[in-house]
Amino acid sequence: MESIKKILDKVLSTICVILFGALVVLVTWQVITRFILNNPSAFSEELAKYCFVWLVMFGAAFVFGENGHMRIEFIQDSMPKKLRIASQLFIEVSIIAFSALVLISGGLTTTKIAWTQMSAALNVPVGYLYAVMPVSGGFIIFYCIYNIYVIAKTKKPLEIV
Repeated sequence: MESIKKILDKVLSTICVILFGALVVLVTWQVITRFILNNPSAFSEELAKYCFVWLVMFGAAFVFGENGHMRIEFIQDSMPKKLRIASQLFIEVSIIAFSALVLISGGLTTTKIAWTQMSAALNVPVGYLYAVMPVSGGFIIFYCIYNIYVIAKTKKPLEIV
């Protein structure tokens, strides 16, 4: 499980770097065509939107893998060790439920609906924009299961990054 997590971390971080680089290039091109050439590029604006959405969703999954998501630490820090472990397990299970219901189930439904719509500038199905939801939801669930595994194995609360 550790090796799968390391591989997934590397893949997600690489994808995020590539998407961020592409986003910078696309937005720069959009600014150049809009303000210097006075002829805005339609494809770069829409492609930047796709890159941004995918970057945010994959970035969120990567943050879950680093255990860097938001939480109220001072409450957990004031708890005894066993209660802290129980609260972390509850948080991980809650995140799994949210990811399964909203990101995976809702994402699949939204993707199916949007698959019949075509984007104006790129002429590709809008479903590609929403397809990242179930994918990132699956990654987040994997990371939560991994965190539960680490808590059960070490019998210690997770280190908060």
